[in-house]
Amino acid sequence: MALPPEVCIRGAGVVGRTLALLLARERVRVALVAPAAAAGPQDVRAYALNAASKSLLESLRGWPDPVNATPVAAMQVHGDEGGEVRFDAARQKVDALAWIVDVPALERQLSDAVRFQSRIEVVAEPVAAPLTVICEGRASVTRDSLPVEYEVTRYSQVAIAARLVAEKPHEGIARQWFNDKGEVLALLPLAGQGLALVWSVDQLRAPSLMALGAAEFDAALREATQEALGNLTLSSERASWPLQRATARRWVGRFEDGGAWALAGDAAHTIHPLAGQGLNLGLADAASLAGVLKDRDYWRSVGDPRLLRSYERARRSDVLSMSLATDGLQQLFAHSTDPLPALRNWGMRGFDRSFFVKNWIARQAMGLR
Repeated sequence: MALPPEVCIRGAGVVGRTLALLLARERVRVALVAPAAAAGPQDVRAYALNAASKSLLESLRGWPDPVNATPVAAMQVHGDEGGEVRFDAARQKVDALAWIVDVPALERQLSDAVRFQSRIEVVAEPVAAPLTVICEGRASVTRDSLPVEYEVTRYSQVAIAARLVAEKPHEGIARQWFNDKGEVLALLPLAGQGLALVWSVDQLRAPSLMALGAAEFDAALREATQEALGNLTLSSERASWPLQRATARRWVGRFEDGGAWALAGDAAHTIHPLAGQGLNLGLADAASLAGVLKDRDYWRSVGDPRLLRSYERARRSDVLSMSLATDGLQQLFAHSTDPLPALRNWGMRGFDRSFFVKNWIARQAMGLR
């Protein structure tokens, strides 16, 4: 890069790489901080990405091959006392409700796109720039060094993720079960008869589930899913992490040396995974910030406080509404005192019959405003 960068992005995950590609497309010079990756365990995560995220990534040549992006034809959500909600792509008149995307494949695709973009320089250490965007994830060291309150509400839950193979075809259906302890088990369709598991369980129960042998864990899954797909067989190692809801009080500001900074993705917010919206929110952050910088007056710097505050205002409201919605659902199922179980399952059945409300919620989740 002959000229110094205008934006330094700290964090080369999905959100960081996407933002770098968006800015480079608008002729902004970018330094992308990507320390050498250390060898680690297999990444078993999968993201549920909506139509807005898919369109964004396709425009950047960042969408993975079809074998690594499985369309969701329908979704079934089961309560603890017979409540059920169903969503169907055909009834919404869309190709898919979402796509279940393999994380390593997505990261490789974005990495390849970055390599072929001449306005992005990948660096090992942060460099000076008028604007630094912090995309380091929820454990961001850079954010923690700033005068920013990162308000964290820790759930008494741990997420367990793994890859499975089902005995019966999943038919492109994403399935989710809530129980009266607030635990949520999701089976997300992958290529063939593969499934991605995300199981949010009580933090006291998680160690015993992680310690089970493969056969015993498969049996626990079969019971929790009411044998909807027959036998479920582990095809990967298991991973786990504690769950939290968090939001930064400030998303933008200035360093002591005068340069501007902004937060994006999990460095700015995290939510419960039950709605599968975490990465969609992060990609929307990237699109919003890139759009604000693209539309700026020619004489404004990329670090102009007015621009950054408009980005913060635009994103905080969307993130807050999704955060409150997912937190409310988690809390609703976390209590088993009568009459809550009967009421919430009655509500689920009523919601399933309410065409207009259900249709509006579905289109919001798909990113079709």
